[in-house]
Amino acid sequence: MYSTVSSEAEDKKVTESAAKKPSPRSGKIKQIWKENREGWMFVAPLVIGLAIFTLYPMIQSLIWSFFNYTGAIYYYPVGLGNFRYMFATDPVFWKVLGNTVFYAFVSVPIVLVSSYLLATLVNLPYKSVGAFRVIYYLPCVIPGVVSGLLWKDMFAVNGVFNQFLGLFGLHSQFFESESSWTAISSIFLMNMWSIGGGMILWLSAFKAIPVQLYEAAKIDGAGKIQRFLNVTIPMSFPMIFFNVVTMLIGTLQYNGTLTYAYNGQGYRNSLYMFAVLIYNEAFVNSKYGYASALSWFLLIFIGILTAVLFFARSKIYRED
Repeated sequence: MYSTVSSEAEDKKVTESAAKKPSPRSGKIKQIWKENREGWMFVAPLVIGLAIFTLYPMIQSLIWSFFNYTGAIYYYPVGLGNFRYMFATDPVFWKVLGNTVFYAFVSVPIVLVSSYLLATLVNLPYKSVGAFRVIYYLPCVIPGVVSGLLWKDMFAVNGVFNQFLGLFGLHSQFFESESSWTAISSIFLMNMWSIGGGMILWLSAFKAIPVQLYEAAKIDGAGKIQRFLNVTIPMSFPMIFFNVVTMLIGTLQYNGTLTYAYNGQGYRNSLYMFAVLIYNEAFVNSKYGYASALSWFLLIFIGILTAVLFFARSKIYRED
């Protein structure tokens, strides 16, 4: 009988110890936390900030996109009503989308090529080239609002550009033109002001190219142009892809016209951009539900274009 009681007591102790013993997964989590405690503490503010100021607003805007929300206490669901209004009824949606796509798909190649050529020039081994790098990059330091107001004055009817054109008997309305082509083309000229940012990225790509490749090409008899075409351009292709993606995303979200265009839209909506439309619907017309639907359309549109670019990049690398 004593042995039976003793065995039962031992079994009870084993059961209790097994219950108290942490599972392998919880033990692994505790070990990871213990080993990386300082790192998690440093990352925590960023994660909390992203959750509060990015993730939560995104989820909230997704919910609002299916409601007729105008900031009032009471609002009702409309299902896909906001999206149907967007594509079928909104009088400016297609005009604004056309302006934005035209600006993005023309601006990106211009800035890409011009900044690449500029970086090639300032990468030449001359003594004074460092000063030119600083000069070309300085406009990027000026805030966008300030530069927008400066360009507004220069493109005015009596501005510097029209005074110069007047010497040849010409005149242009630039931002004030009712033609989307003329008005948006003025932005292309303005974008040349800040190609120094792209220049810095290209320079970092050039500096990462091994010198041995140029030396080997030179030994094989390749001239400067051949080395540029067969070494510099192929080796900087990853940066080309990065610049195309980031520039495309940035131009599709462009809202700089708020600072210099008439009413932020230009005459007859010639400079009306998609981000400005979202701003107006949300903060001018108080149509938060519809503005949320527009925001999600823009997000999906940018996501599809980015996915296409990644797919094209994978195909190019696969062929190589």
